[in-house]
Amino acid sequence: MSDPDVSKNREAVSRRAFMATAGTGLAALAATGCAPAEQSCVPAAATAGSALNPANAPQAPFDTLRDWMAAMEAHGAVMRFDGVDQDAYHTTGLFFRTTDKFGMYEAPAMIFENIKQDGQWFKGPVIANHQGHWIAESLIWGLEPIPGDHFASYRQAKAHLHKMLEANGGVYPQITPVAVQNERALCKQVVLTGDAIDLNSFAFLKTNPADGGRYVNTGSIFMDDPEMGPNFGTYRCQIKGPRKLGLNSETNHMGYKMIVAARERGETRVPVSIVIGQDPVTWTISSSAVVDRRVIKGKVDELAVAGGMRGKALDVVKCQTNDIRVPAHAEMIIEGYVPLDAPLEDEGPFGEMFGYLGPVKKDNFWIEVTAITHRRDPWIINALTGMQKGMVTAPMDCLYENTLRKIVPNFVDYHMPHDVMGVVAVSIDKDAPGQGLEAGRVIAARNPIAKVVIVVDKDIDVLSRTAIVFAVGSRWQPNPASEIIADARGIITDPSQLIEGRTSKIIIDATRQWPGEGGRDNFPETNRALLLQGAPEIFAEVDALYGQRLIDYKRV
Repeated sequence: MSDPDVSKNREAVSRRAFMATAGTGLAALAATGCAPAEQSCVPAAATAGSALNPANAPQAPFDTLRDWMAAMEAHGAVMRFDGVDQDAYHTTGLFFRTTDKFGMYEAPAMIFENIKQDGQWFKGPVIANHQGHWIAESLIWGLEPIPGDHFASYRQAKAHLHKMLEANGGVYPQITPVAVQNERALCKQVVLTGDAIDLNSFAFLKTNPADGGRYVNTGSIFMDDPEMGPNFGTYRCQIKGPRKLGLNSETNHMGYKMIVAARERGETRVPVSIVIGQDPVTWTISSSAVVDRRVIKGKVDELAVAGGMRGKALDVVKCQTNDIRVPAHAEMIIEGYVPLDAPLEDEGPFGEMFGYLGPVKKDNFWIEVTAITHRRDPWIINALTGMQKGMVTAPMDCLYENTLRKIVPNFVDYHMPHDVMGVVAVSIDKDAPGQGLEAGRVIAARNPIAKVVIVVDKDIDVLSRTAIVFAVGSRWQPNPASEIIADARGIITDPSQLIEGRTSKIIIDATRQWPGEGGRDNFPETNRALLLQGAPEIFAEVDALYGQRLIDYKRV
């Protein structure tokens, strides 16, 4: 396999040149660039133009973003587009239209080839919503999604992860990463230093007209601290020049704490490396609190946690201009340092996770870029923040549920939907008056995002919006089954707050109210429950007779 000219890989290209290459499948794209030296260069998935199916697609654990996307495509959860004009914000408008039609949890992943930004055409691809669909929750762990039942697919993923936690004392397991040489690391296929570095030559996007500029918004920011150990987290980075990035790490993030600790030690710079196009498990850990630092004391190697959750050690490689270890088969590594003796700079604004434009962030740290290494024709992920579900959520939900089982009486299930940030639902197997409000108080106190806490009975599926609203409409009395907390800890991205980080909250007890808490003496059964009592095999019989017809029905 001959190496293409590096400069041609990086330059923006004309629309006409790349429209002529349209039609190449994801499987062929996944095969671009040879595997590590000891492995074959035979594609893991089908060749160009052939239809993938789950049987011949790449399988978990996924070592690369390309394998992950090929598996998602094989399960029907990818849409591809060519010749997309992001100067006109077509990717953003298209994704809003997609979620309007399918909802956040059923919107497909998207791959954009040949995308226009700042008047230039880039080859791409740019990936959006790569873990948003319900089936990603199962697929990432090698579990086959259950056809026609996204909730069941999600719950089988949670069952898998709960077993993992139970087998490891309530934390996720660890497998030490394996160091590989540069020649085996896919992320080292192209190395850029000095004047060859130009962040603007890659397909990083400006997502919304009101954003402060183009962003690297899905990078895992790797740092290392002598006391806190290695860490990586997802912090947006505004492109401020060919070799300059803004860094928006909030005060509660480990990255921010590491930078401040280095400054207090008298250091003048903090080495950082930004990993783009990670394997799906590394991305999940980067974007959510999967490592419970209240349980695991001292230094935690989150790359080892990624290996443990995958059931296979990650290949890692040392960066070119610092000693930080990064996933060897990522799409791109941006290396640099945060100068601690230079003036801080403003960053933003940026469309936040609540779905609103956030303010300009004053006096933020920034990064001087010292090297970029990448795979040939790197794939770029762009998060449509506030529009898409960012990552699989079962790992964090399971960790949180382990805690809730200990402190919430008769806890059953919990869900914090990403498309209605600030609202959470919890179900309990209620056996005494007052337990609904008590459960709500626990959630409201512990979760800063939880501004509206809805507590329901165990027969209500917390994943179903219809079921939750049904319970609120038919079981809840605003008086006395409500409680308002006037001042509580909130999350700073909530645009309704008057004081940053502080919010009021409401608990809605939508469980059946007992006589001892102001409810009626005899609360009636639901029609569905009465059906099951009178015909206990009804759903099994209907599924056997008509289930495939329901699966095959195309929504209109």
